[in-house]
Amino acid sequence: MLKDVKRLDRVIIRFAGDSGDGIQLTGDRFTSETASFGNDLSTLPNFPAEIRAPAGTLPGVSSFQLHFADHDILTPGDAPNVLVAMNPAALKANIADVPRGAEIIVNTDEFTKRALAKVGYAVSPLEDGSLDGYSVHPVPLGTLTVEALKEFGLSRKDADRSKNMFALGLLSWMYHRPTDGTEAFLRQKFAKRPAIAEANIAAYRAGWNFGETTEDFAVSYEVAPAAMPTGTYRNITGNLALALGLVVASEQADLPLFMGGYPITPASDILHELSKHKNFGVRTFQAEDEIAGIGAALGAAFGGSLGVTTTSGPGIALKSETIGLAVSLELPLLVIDIQRGGPSTGLPTKTEQADLLQAMYGRNGEAPVPVVAPRSAADCFEIVLEAIRIALTYRTPVLVLSDGYLANGSEPWRIPETGELPDLRVQFTTRPNHILDDGTETFWPFKRDPETLARPWAVPGTPGLEHRIGGIEKADGSGNISYDPANHDFMVRTRQAKIDGIQVPDVEVDDPSGEAKVLVLGWGSTYGPITAAVRRLRRDGDPIAQAHLRYINPFPRNLGEVLKRYDKVVVPEMNLGQLAALVRAEYLVDAHSYNQVNGMPFKAEQLAVRLKEAIDHG
Repeated sequence: MLKDVKRLDRVIIRFAGDSGDGIQLTGDRFTSETASFGNDLSTLPNFPAEIRAPAGTLPGVSSFQLHFADHDILTPGDAPNVLVAMNPAALKANIADVPRGAEIIVNTDEFTKRALAKVGYAVSPLEDGSLDGYSVHPVPLGTLTVEALKEFGLSRKDADRSKNMFALGLLSWMYHRPTDGTEAFLRQKFAKRPAIAEANIAAYRAGWNFGETTEDFAVSYEVAPAAMPTGTYRNITGNLALALGLVVASEQADLPLFMGGYPITPASDILHELSKHKNFGVRTFQAEDEIAGIGAALGAAFGGSLGVTTTSGPGIALKSETIGLAVSLELPLLVIDIQRGGPSTGLPTKTEQADLLQAMYGRNGEAPVPVVAPRSAADCFEIVLEAIRIALTYRTPVLVLSDGYLANGSEPWRIPETGELPDLRVQFTTRPNHILDDGTETFWPFKRDPETLARPWAVPGTPGLEHRIGGIEKADGSGNISYDPANHDFMVRTRQAKIDGIQVPDVEVDDPSGEAKVLVLGWGSTYGPITAAVRRLRRDGDPIAQAHLRYINPFPRNLGEVLKRYDKVVVPEMNLGQLAALVRAEYLVDAHSYNQVNGMPFKAEQLAVRLKEAIDHG
């Protein structure tokens, strides 16, 4: 049967089902094939914090949204064009986001009276007319999968587990996705159980063939590859980009990488990935707790390694004393915080930007620390290289603020050429650097570089460079323990001046018309939704300027001048106004906050409406 093919410029698909339905795997595979096809893409995995919530319940719903297009896109999309609902809970949890006219593929096998009652449906929504405004495709995914796998001799329960591959095959047919990659992946994943691999491949092909032959799907869709800058690309998540950035930084600095961490969602993937790269001299240490993890990393930095620790949310609070120690010791250390909903253990699998003030001030005493934040999943690679540059150049701990949205989301990343990578090499001190009044050569651990105010980095065991180390205040220069009030005042001010003097690029302003009265200022992961909203407004003829911060401490030198150019500054954040408070305090600018703390990233349309109000009401 010959079917129509409709060409689209972009599509948003959401897979949703029980945590045990393989939703994240299904989404990952569709994403991988889409990336290999050459579309630009952005993803939003969303899963419960429970290891296994009760089957068929709303708290147990897992989803994966993918936005792919033939042009540059920045977000996983506001509303899905297609929802694949594996059970009633998945339908109920997601239907509010689905616009009228969208396609809904429903696994009818799961719409039993018991399953419907479990989520509060008195009557099946497939029968009561509530879905009449949508294009609904009822598909008995389990039944069809079991039928397709008869020859494999599997139990009905085991065969039913492959229904996610049937659904993936159907969607792959609908959107003309390549199939070879998924089949190769399944053979590799189940290499030790080849019968299971072939069963999953059979289910995948059955889903494809079902789309090809059934009359319920009369149209398939094509989304052409995107025109992207020349280069070699791969699909990458934020956490993977951070891990690869750390390995590259280690090579560029010619320093062994030591990562001390404690497993915590959503930061654990960095530890997992780094543990695979022993061939690059990477050493990973899964500590017994957060404090031990950063303590080991700081010890590695003292010993001349590139010390790194990762955590999320509450882990930063536990690490704060050791971060303060690193400030006092003035040693390079990278602290990566994958922010999540709080306070306390809060929402482990949901995103938030609410650790900013803690990163700025969450230590006892005056303990200034540089703070940087990536703006996208791919930018996580670049921000790590920049954070390492700052840490090594200025001998300071640096905080990187990513978040759950960037950590788990993915997008295409152009792999850089080696010639594009920065030279991060540093020189250890190997000989005395000071002459006493009597002519004796000695080593002063706090004799500073006049340009950067960085102290020398001397590897323990270097002959003649013995020196005191610890958290008690040191005398300027000599490093002897000092309780002198004037010396403490000088050291506090010097450590602050060192951070204030860090060289960071000026903030760039995107104001093509030059007529904008309103500036939208963002930081971190809000870049995608803000930029998408700004594009919508400009298409409608509304002038608006945009600036985005990757460097938060210190702020770019030109930020104050930029803010004063505009009548109104709007700061969207996934917190209750933390950057806005910093901007008001630093520049005396009446920054207007727009805040969201529901565990999800902003939607572009939602931001566009708010920014339009700011433009219209002056």
